[in-house]
Amino acid sequence: MISSTLPLAALIAVVTALAFWLDRHVSFFSKIGASILTLAFGAILSNTGIVPGKSPVYDTISGPVTSLAIAWLLLSVDLRALKQVGPRMLAAFGLACVGTILGAFLGALAFSHELGVNTWKMAGVFTGTYTGGSLNFVAVGKGVGLPDSVWAGTTAADALTGGIWMAANLILPLWLVRFYPPVPKEALELGEGEADNGGKSHPFFDPAAVSALDLGVLLAVGLSLLVAADLTARLVPQVPSVLWLTTYALIVGHTPLFRKAEGALQLGTLLLHLFFVVIGIWSQVGQIIAVGVVVFYYTATVIGSHGLVLYGVGRLLGLDLGTLSVASQAAVGGPSTALAVAVGRDWPGLVLPGIIVGLVGYAVGNYLGFGVAYLVHGFGIGL
Repeated sequence: MISSTLPLAALIAVVTALAFWLDRHVSFFSKIGASILTLAFGAILSNTGIVPGKSPVYDTISGPVTSLAIAWLLLSVDLRALKQVGPRMLAAFGLACVGTILGAFLGALAFSHELGVNTWKMAGVFTGTYTGGSLNFVAVGKGVGLPDSVWAGTTAADALTGGIWMAANLILPLWLVRFYPPVPKEALELGEGEADNGGKSHPFFDPAAVSALDLGVLLAVGLSLLVAADLTARLVPQVPSVLWLTTYALIVGHTPLFRKAEGALQLGTLLLHLFFVVIGIWSQVGQIIAVGVVVFYYTATVIGSHGLVLYGVGRLLGLDLGTLSVASQAAVGGPSTALAVAVGRDWPGLVLPGIIVGLVGYAVGNYLGFGVAYLVHGFGIGL
């Protein structure tokens, strides 16, 4: 078993790099995406006994490293880019969020007896993760104080459900094609300003012009945002630190200095995927069983509601399956998995819109997650 600090940290870095390499160079794995791969690698390492279930390395990655990832990723969010997405993608993403929120409330009502006092916390966590991806799972989970005793089982259920739904978003366009309008011609072509990168036009793989000064500024600003958020949370303890971090990062990210924020997306993505490995390591079969399958039923309820609202109302609105599938994946898995769906179904024109709404999901998912959590708590569900 690898338990020493340095070898364990190196192993996590290696499997993270391997996940990106496979996503970039192997067609089969590009349809899965680096996020799911890092989760899977972490679970394999843990459940085969190669690494321990607990380590100070994990605590460091899940703490300040992940907070810094959140700050950098939110610095890279440019809400002005929404004008490039178009009304169809925005409508689909809005439906995805509505379906997720409805499912979170339904699941809270259905399983509050089994989940008890953790009901409101899970409602917020699942709302966050299925409107913006795992970044929001982490942020909302930390903010509401999700207990360590249920964290592993919850993340495992989320990963399993997310993986199943990603497969569904790849398969449903084949099964339901005759019931929906055809995918627009522009979705089958590269959009304006997108490079033909072998189907990989994505900032995760595109080179970024970053100097030592740029990196220094990103590090200084990122850490300063963490300090500012913690100090504000002490003054206003009713609002979680991560919500202050979200707000401050979005404000700073829209100042002239950070109009492009070169390197922020790449660095934030790298650090976040280190945490995905840790989430996978925490997803031990025994812990999942201990938490109970009810958590999986909850995630299935949220995703089921998400899918019914998105694909059902989307059909009534005349939205095509390409737009619906990519918008759904952007909400459930974030920009990297939205890319995987767009590439996997040969919709290069939907790559950039999927990435943009996925990044916007990083921003709105935290607010929606905390909002739903406090509403469920206010209604006394599970208390």
